[in-house]
Amino acid sequence: MLAQQASNATTELNDESGLNTAVRIWLYVIAALVIAMIVVGGATRLTDSGLSITEWLPLLGVIPPLSDADWQTAFEKYKQIPEYQLVNKGMSLAQFQFIYWWEWSHRFLGRFIGVAFAIPLFFFWITNRIPKGYLAKLLAILALGGLQGFFGWYMVQSGLSERVDVSHYRLALHLTTAFVILAAVLWVAFDLDRDQQHIRLHTLTASQSWTATLLVALLFAQVVIGAFVAGLKAGLAFNTWPLMDGTFIPPDILTMTPFYLNFVENVATVQFTHRLLAYVLIALAIWHTFSLSRTADDERVVTSAALLSLAFIIQAAIGIWTLIAAGQNAEIPIGLGLLHQGGAAIVLSVAVWHAHRMHRAAH
Repeated sequence: MLAQQASNATTELNDESGLNTAVRIWLYVIAALVIAMIVVGGATRLTDSGLSITEWLPLLGVIPPLSDADWQTAFEKYKQIPEYQLVNKGMSLAQFQFIYWWEWSHRFLGRFIGVAFAIPLFFFWITNRIPKGYLAKLLAILALGGLQGFFGWYMVQSGLSERVDVSHYRLALHLTTAFVILAAVLWVAFDLDRDQQHIRLHTLTASQSWTATLLVALLFAQVVIGAFVAGLKAGLAFNTWPLMDGTFIPPDILTMTPFYLNFVENVATVQFTHRLLAYVLIALAIWHTFSLSRTADDERVVTSAALLSLAFIIQAAIGIWTLIAAGQNAEIPIGLGLLHQGGAAIVLSVAVWHAHRMHRAAH
């Protein structure tokens, strides 16, 4: 009897593990698609393609122009906005098609991710494959994905009437939401990983526990500031490192009034803050790694902390490389810009992975 009960328990555990594995793999695929979306979004920004489609058609927008007449109609709509009239006046149809395809690809990938999330979610739901307690979380991610589509249009809309580019505030909202979605998808996927559930630390201190969470929070702040750098083109203002215009702290860092505007509108302050926060993240991650290496009784958390420190260092190096190359070329090199934006998504993935391990270790 006891042997039969043990056998049944093992079978149920294996079945549950198999279900978790299927859902987890699906979530990892979604996370990869979100990272691709972040990179394509960066390409859309760097090629100044984001305003080429002037309408938001959630369903019909999946169909691109199919005839010469359709292309001319789309082009005429683009000619009505300030970006064409003040920046791109006289561009050819072929040049318009180049930026149009970037924006269309960005929107199409967003729709594809929505379908790739919704249909398997529905299948897992009706076949009772979603582990207990996770349906609400997955539905919340789906809703956030839909809201992200609206945020994308909200951002584009800011550049269609009085501006030649989008609001950097709305750009920050759109980009940060993508990172929130990525973090949420990965957190649920890690939750379903049985190996993650077996991490325990008996020597974990309070400071070690909250530092992992603080690193994720500061990284989100860095994403927001990075969006401000991109939206304000602050990366083109100072192209030397480690100094800015010959000094560590540029003299015009706090010239705006009211005072708080410097942190969201002043290109010198925004770039300086982005640099300074990178230094803070690297120092904090390295300190965290050494702290765990001295006390942790599970090497897995030390490994993930060390990888996070390395990821921060590499990302900072890419940022410096991009900054210097921008000064030499008078524009952000697309390849480096995409490497830096995609690198941020990878760094966040590692940070969430480590924070989840620390969370598991503490419970």
